Amino acid sequence: MDGSAERTLLITLTGRDRPGVTSRLFRTLAEFPITVVDVEQVVIRGRLVLGVLVSYSADTDIGGVWNAAERVANDLDMEAELSTGRDARTPKRRGRLHVTVLGAPLTPAAMAGIAGRISAHGANIDRMERLAGDPVTCIEMDVSGADPDALRAGLAAEAAERQVDVAVQPGGLSRRAKRLIVMDVDSTLIQGEVIELLAEHAGCLAEVAKVTEAAMRGELDFEGSLRERVALLAGLDASAIDDVRDRLELAAGARTMVRTLKRLDYEFAIVSGGFTQVTDALVDDLGIDYSAANTLEIENGKLTGRVVGTVIDRPGKAAALERFAREAGVPIAQTVAIGDGANDLDMLQAAGLGIAYNAKPVVREAADTAVNVPYLDTIVFLLGISREEVVAADAADSLGGAR
Repeated sequence: MDGSAERTLLITLTGRDRPGVTSRLFRTLAEFPITVVDVEQVVIRGRLVLGVLVSYSADTDIGGVWNAAERVANDLDMEAELSTGRDARTPKRRGRLHVTVLGAPLTPAAMAGIAGRISAHGANIDRMERLAGDPVTCIEMDVSGADPDALRAGLAAEAAERQVDVAVQPGGLSRRAKRLIVMDVDSTLIQGEVIELLAEHAGCLAEVAKVTEAAMRGELDFEGSLRERVALLAGLDASAIDDVRDRLELAAGARTMVRTLKRLDYEFAIVSGGFTQVTDALVDDLGIDYSAANTLEIENGKLTGRVVGTVIDRPGKAAALERFAREAGVPIAQTVAIGDGANDLDMLQAAGLGIAYNAKPVVREAADTAVNVPYLDTIVFLLGISREEVVAADAADSLGGAR
């Protein structure tokens, strides 16, 4: 055996968590000429797992270290596991990835399937952490040793079979650097489709809804289908827009998502195949930084059945994302796009991270990841933010406002 290889001792303590366990172990280890190489600590339902990897030289009384660690465990009524080895500086495996699993509920069978797929791709789960438990369970894993594209495809198939959502993202700083969120509006930021609400006033809902559904599936040219639907609104009193605006309902969790990410200096943009007469109100309400949408032509208090200017269609949404990124000074790689229909495809594919939110099948297949639970704030989990952090920040704001 190579005598120059570094000697190591892995000490693992398991048992009931209480204050002072970590400090007690390190005070004991401080009595010996050893070096701390790595530390991992996890607490689940009051049970602590503490792992400490130390290195030592050939003349170190490793038996003394071993006995001291066992005495600490016995004094604390914990279990100790100790193992020696060599070469503490083994480089981390290639392909560092974040894998995020969302389920409502999240079953053991789903986790077994996900873990099995990761193993089948020759990868290793280095760390697991729960980011949320209610109303959606979210588990984040650090995974190494996998090809991102191959693992993403394998996990997408497993997710569909297990009825959970799985996102695969590169590790490193890129994930933490995303600073611009670009969102679709209808059926993403808000519930329902504005043009259908207007069509209800005009008495042509069934016809408009049929065309909208086909367009969102990618079966029709968006610009042509939009002009066709808007033409059916000709003669509608413009006051109907005010009624629709008053009836709008945000997607569940929309305010929480915007509020949370604003705290972290994210900027927000909305880009819509809908209408400025509605989106402008959302901009003011939520503090949106950038927006683009179509504008309904109004003459003498009536809709003419036409739109003004260039239509925001599928390429137009991608162009808007690029324009917003330039204005915000954010590289495209640091953008997140969220949408549900075929009209969003170019935007989702152009962004650093494209998220299909309760989307049509053609969109789910093309996006980087899909979220199929009806809570828009689950997006923050994909960015590594936990439910506990969100709740704590909201509570702190509430206390601050009460003073």
